[in-house]
Amino acid sequence: MKHVHPLKALLIGYLGYIGLGWILLCLPWSQGSGQVGALDHLFTATSAVSTTGLATVGTSSSYSFFGQIVILASIQMGGIGYMTLGSFILLARNGELPAARKNVARWAFVLPEGFSVVHFVRNVVLFTFSIEFLGALGLFIAFRSAGVENAFWQAIFHSVSAFCTAGFSLFPDSLEQFSANFWVLSVVAMLSVFGATGFLVMSDLFGSLFGKRDRVTLTTRIILHATGWMIVVGWIGLFLLEPSYRSLSNEDRVLASGFQAMSALTTVGFNSTPIPVFAHAPVFLLLLMMILGASPSGTGGGLKSTSVSAALATVWSTLKGRSKVTFWGCKVPAHRLTMAFSSVVFYIIIFFAGGLVLLCLQPEPMADILFEAASALGTVGLSRGITGDLTPLSKCVVIALMFIGRIGPITFGLALFSGESKPLDTEDLAV
Repeated sequence: MKHVHPLKALLIGYLGYIGLGWILLCLPWSQGSGQVGALDHLFTATSAVSTTGLATVGTSSSYSFFGQIVILASIQMGGIGYMTLGSFILLARNGELPAARKNVARWAFVLPEGFSVVHFVRNVVLFTFSIEFLGALGLFIAFRSAGVENAFWQAIFHSVSAFCTAGFSLFPDSLEQFSANFWVLSVVAMLSVFGATGFLVMSDLFGSLFGKRDRVTLTTRIILHATGWMIVVGWIGLFLLEPSYRSLSNEDRVLASGFQAMSALTTVGFNSTPIPVFAHAPVFLLLLMMILGASPSGTGGGLKSTSVSAALATVWSTLKGRSKVTFWGCKVPAHRLTMAFSSVVFYIIIFFAGGLVLLCLQPEPMADILFEAASALGTVGLSRGITGDLTPLSKCVVIALMFIGRIGPITFGLALFSGESKPLDTEDLAV
């Protein structure tokens, strides 16, 4: 792909992952009980690679152990990003990466200029596997204590699914049976936050805490503040607004509302309480958090915290009559604000277009359908219970939304319309 624009190569790469996963899931030895059609296999493969978690069929019932391994591998490949594992293997064998691969990798990982691709690839793989190992260990202990059958495999699957913010579960009710289990939900929440925040932010934060650098970067500060405050606001909102939580004890109510807020914002998509029973106000709050999304350097989807922060800062500066937009005294370059504005507008256009088509195809209430569209585009995986009832055309629309959400709407647009020349700096995609 020497002469292919890096963003086009990125798009083709993810299509290749989905195609491979689809073929493997269609094999006879991937099948579980019941008949699963080719379109449902494609839906599952796209959902896994895009780390969404929406499913038209049950993962544990419809797929054999081999099929579950295929899904888990697709989640891992999609979660840590196109080019990562392949580049890591090349580094292990040759100690260096071809120039073309480095160029695509820089766009895939949204790396700043001057940042070593080789250094990043090595560290992100080690970081990913280390966190997933620790998460699997914690979940194994928690699952075993809860009497879960096959706790070892369940722990591995859910650790990878949580860190990659995929939301796929081998339990038929996601994590609803653990709604009062502090340890299971806490481990899953920590894995999800680590994954959604991303290696670059975690590396910057740990480097600052342990004295390797004087302070964290402006981007890291924005991401940490935005993520933290949005989770807190969502937590309080769900605690106060959701009627079904009022019958719980105070401890369980705090746990349930906090976990669900985290799940929506990090786009991990697990649910510890049934989403279809939620009232209109908390559903709207969850929808808003799914649209806002995670960090641009993490495994989650959505608008991204930096884009939202830049848009809000622009509004605030306008209301204050200021000509410059600043964060903590640092001026934000105009081209970064332009990219943030473009990302927000294009995301909204894709969301409304997808939602409108689904409204034409599905008979369910508008709130449920728009929730499904937001979940697909944000690669979240939460649903109001209509995923299994989607028509074939609706499944195709949701597949497209999940794919665009994984690439990123603005990146998808650039991949389609950019020429051979470099249209912008890779750092601009970090918004």
